[in-house]
Amino acid sequence: MAKKEIVIKAKDLQKTYRLGRRNYVNALNGVDFELEKSDFVALVGPSGSGKSTFMHLVGLLQAPSAGKIWIKGEEMTKVSKRSYPRFRAEHIGFVFQGFNLIPTLTAKENVMLSGRYAGMSHRLARDHAEELLAKFGLQDRMNHKPDELSGGQQQRVAIARALINSPAIILADEPTGELDSKTSREVVEMLKELNSSGQTILIVTHNTEVAKMAKKIVEMKDGRIV
Repeated sequence: MAKKEIVIKAKDLQKTYRLGRRNYVNALNGVDFELEKSDFVALVGPSGSGKSTFMHLVGLLQAPSAGKIWIKGEEMTKVSKRSYPRFRAEHIGFVFQGFNLIPTLTAKENVMLSGRYAGMSHRLARDHAEELLAKFGLQDRMNHKPDELSGGQQQRVAIARALINSPAIILADEPTGELDSKTSREVVEMLKELNSSGQTILIVTHNTEVAKMAKKIVEMKDGRIV
C-alpha cells in the first residue's frame, strides 16, 4: 500500500496566553495531530477546548508557545515568521465564520485579491475568480458587494477566495456558524464535493450535523485531543 502524504503534522503543540502579570491560560496542552492529503477532518469540542487556537497555529496565523508544526513536510517552527504570509498565500486557503470579505470590494474583487497576494497577474486572478464564482452559481452576482449578497452567497465567495491559488489545504473555522441549517448543509456539501476531487480539508465546528458529513471526527477537550 502506498504511503499516505501528510500535509499537516503537529507534535506536542502548546499555546499559552498571558492575560495579566500572573494570569495565564493554557489553550493547548500538547497536541499531536496528522492530516493526510485528500482527507476531510472535522475538529469538534466545547467552547474553549482549543479548536480555533489549534486552527490558528497550523494555519500560521499565530506561533505556538512550544511544540513543532510541519506543513507539506516543511518544519514551520524552524523558519522565519516573516515567511509565513507568503507560505499561507501559496499553500493554505481559509474560510471563516464571519466570511471576512472586504465590504468595499465586489465578490469578484474579493476573490481576485487573494490571487494577487500570491503573485498572480491581474488578468489571471480575474479569470480564475470568474471561473470559480461561476462554478459556485454566482455568475450573476460577481459585481455585487457583500452587503448585497445573502449569507450563503457570501460564504460561497469566501470559499472561492480560499480556492483561487489551488491550496494544498483548506482550513474552515466554523464556516456555517452564521448560516441557517439549509444553507449550512449546502456549504458543507460544497466542501464535500471539493474533497471528492482531492482537496484536503480541516473544519472546526460545534455543529454535530456538520461534523458527521466529514470523513473523520477528532474531538478536543481542555486543550487536548481526546
